[in-house]
Amino acid sequence: MQLPWPPETLREWMQAEARHDSGVYAKRDLMLVRGQGTRVWDAQGREYLDCVGGHGVAVVGHSHPAVVAALEAQARRLMICPGSFYNDTRARLLQRLGTLVPGLERVFLANSGTEAVEAALKFARYSTGRPKIVAAKRGFHGRTLGALSATWKRAYRQPFEPLVPEFEHATFNKLDAWEQAVDDRTAALLVEVVQGEGGVHPASAEFLTGLQRLARERGALLIVDEIQTGMGRTGKMFAFQHYGLEPDLVTLAKGLGGGVPIGAVLIGPRVRALKPGLHGSTFGGNPLAAAAALAVLDILEREDLPARAAEVGAYLRQGLARVSGPVVRAVRGLGLMIGVEVRQKAAPYLRALAERGILALPAGMNVVRFLPPLTLTRAEADRILEAWAEVSQAPPAAPSETG
Repeated sequence: MQLPWPPETLREWMQAEARHDSGVYAKRDLMLVRGQGTRVWDAQGREYLDCVGGHGVAVVGHSHPAVVAALEAQARRLMICPGSFYNDTRARLLQRLGTLVPGLERVFLANSGTEAVEAALKFARYSTGRPKIVAAKRGFHGRTLGALSATWKRAYRQPFEPLVPEFEHATFNKLDAWEQAVDDRTAALLVEVVQGEGGVHPASAEFLTGLQRLARERGALLIVDEIQTGMGRTGKMFAFQHYGLEPDLVTLAKGLGGGVPIGAVLIGPRVRALKPGLHGSTFGGNPLAAAAALAVLDILEREDLPARAAEVGAYLRQGLARVSGPVVRAVRGLGLMIGVEVRQKAAPYLRALAERGILALPAGMNVVRFLPPLTLTRAEADRILEAWAEVSQAPPAAPSETG
């Protein structure tokens, strides 16, 4: 259908989605119908610079031609093959992921970030024979019951309690709190290098290296959640590589598939050998998702997108700090994962940015988060800075919440 859509058609489809959707998503008053690179278009034909990126998924941009070609070729050949059979496309992806980080040679493939976290938690308990998981306050790891038990925010947790037992939370970036929490019953320490949903808070090097030491000393495993920070987002392929960490388990998803659902767990040598039947996934490692992930890995390496994320991310972060008005408390982040903490709720700022052609997302109540594709240019960063300079001078009007 050509853009713009007739107004009656737009209303019809928005009403249909509102009527039949489950109701678990707060909707913005936009219908996005097309994407290319760093841009998306709504049904009225308006173009936006996309700093939501499917919540950090579109690391190589929307509808990258190489990803589209890989999907088309694989779809014509074989789309599903369970893990009980060998498959050449899955084998190539497993080999590629298993050689990205020395020591993390084994890989479990799933369909999402929360599934990757669930698998890592199970592997840690199985490997150590211990029940307890220590995770970070303000951390977010997913919404299925195990991952939700590791997630901090009470609003996510409370409706579903009691959750999985033996989960404890310790203060992020405060090593002594973890030293008190981790004991001889602890199977794993679970942490994000940069907390995303928790407000875009980077961990300190001392904290992360201290967690690794603590895990080794007390016989626990270190799980690093790279679901949002991985695949070049922070300026290296994985955020833990900024600090020389050697995690035992690494969870991946989001950007790995370039828009196709996929999750993965990288598994280190301190994790026991896993037996058939211990875990599984009908769609995990399906050839279609594997083909997309292989194309994404090729693009990240060929176009050196982690390096671009580091360079353009530093430029954008410094620019946001420079042009921000009095409503801004702090600008934080690493690479192209940036949060701007404002003195009021973030929702009105998200709406004001959208009115200027910039889509961003919240990270908690009062942080505006930017997760653009790693293909973002300096010229596009300047467009973000121009819009932010306008909206950050005073609190914008807020007639309704924006998600």
